[in-house]
Amino acid sequence: MKKKYLTILGFALICRLNAFSQSKEDTSRNKNPFAIQIPIDVDDTGSYYPTQLKVEEINLVSSYYSQNGDHSAVTGGIGTEKVTDFSNGLDLKLSWYGQPKHKNILSIGLGVDHHTSASAAFVSTSGASKTGGSRVYPSLDWTIENEIKGTSFGLGTYYSGEYNYKSLGADVHFSKKTNDKSGEFGMKLQAYFDHVTLIYPSELIPQSTVVVSTGPTYVTTASGNSVLSGSGSSTPSIPTSPRNTYTISLSYSQMINSSLQVMFLTDGVAQKGYLSLPFHRVYFTNKKDTIEKLPSSRFKLPLGLRANYFLGDNIILRSYYRYYMDNWGSNSNTANLEMVYKITPFFSVSPFYRYYNQSAARYFAPYEVHNPTDTYYTSNYEYAKFNSQFFGVGFRIAPPTGVMGWQNLHDFEIRYGHYSQSTSLVSDVISVALGFK
Repeated sequence: MKKKYLTILGFALICRLNAFSQSKEDTSRNKNPFAIQIPIDVDDTGSYYPTQLKVEEINLVSSYYSQNGDHSAVTGGIGTEKVTDFSNGLDLKLSWYGQPKHKNILSIGLGVDHHTSASAAFVSTSGASKTGGSRVYPSLDWTIENEIKGTSFGLGTYYSGEYNYKSLGADVHFSKKTNDKSGEFGMKLQAYFDHVTLIYPSELIPQSTVVVSTGPTYVTTASGNSVLSGSGSSTPSIPTSPRNTYTISLSYSQMINSSLQVMFLTDGVAQKGYLSLPFHRVYFTNKKDTIEKLPSSRFKLPLGLRANYFLGDNIILRSYYRYYMDNWGSNSNTANLEMVYKITPFFSVSPFYRYYNQSAARYFAPYEVHNPTDTYYTSNYEYAKFNSQFFGVGFRIAPPTGVMGWQNLHDFEIRYGHYSQSTSLVSDVISVALGFK
């Protein structure tokens, strides 16, 4: 349930790809009304030169997402998957020069989602559980780019918080361009430290001693964790269980010629901790139910290739392929193609299509198919065998005088996409993006 609506922001942020190009104009002549003149000491002689703390970009993205299906994990692989989500994101990019040709870039992001989910009412059999909630996710990234050596180094941090899930992340990233500037190697190390609120369905609360007898009911499981029953109540402090994710990302991009650019990508992802969700039910062949149980570790390995081809002055073809595998027995293929057609120099239309297929994880089985003797079990169709299609179109305008004559409103884009899955899940998403410079 949670992961489906978290994909929305990724679709919306497609609107920002390749939307801007950096000006090589001397910053002392820049007419940006947001620029702030500050003096910087550049050497030991005490000499100064003028530079600017400049707002390079301000991006606003809003999207609305709606889905429906009949394989909810909350009710054991059957039941409604109806979800709606309204999300808003703000990205602010600042830049300044601390030394000659040493560019500092500070990126500040803030996102807010509000979602409703019909299946959330079944987290508790009392029907008193929340059917909606909000997520807040700020981010901060600082990068130093050495324009002489063609290198960059940066640090980033992120937070995401909602009712039953808290996540704190950090990364270190580095890039190096080739001597002729036609290629670039990139590396990023990331770590996420998550805490999952242990909310059990009320009929599946572990048999144990009650810790709190009034107000919200907490119980102690056999593992020693305190959990909150599915009453839908909340307190200032709810016990959680940890989940850690570590990622190393490698990429290499290369300009083959003036028309073709390619990029190779790979990630190594290791997860450890509580990887199940206690309000995901599983029904066995004997009609009895329990909560989802998955291994406490997982390794993922995706391999990807991007290729952009400039077909004359008016058409850009963007393609992407990814192969994925993990140690839970699942593998998948993703193929994506987008064509950007410039109707005029300032107006473009971008139809796109994505095909995806995956095999089932070894721990998945549908409703009332799991054997009670299984060690691990889930009926979450995220781990099922399926294929899907996602297609739609985007429209973007970026007139030189600004959108509707507002010079600082650099571009406006709207995108619509429709998603269908062979498991009967369908969804629609529409996003609007504004870019300021």
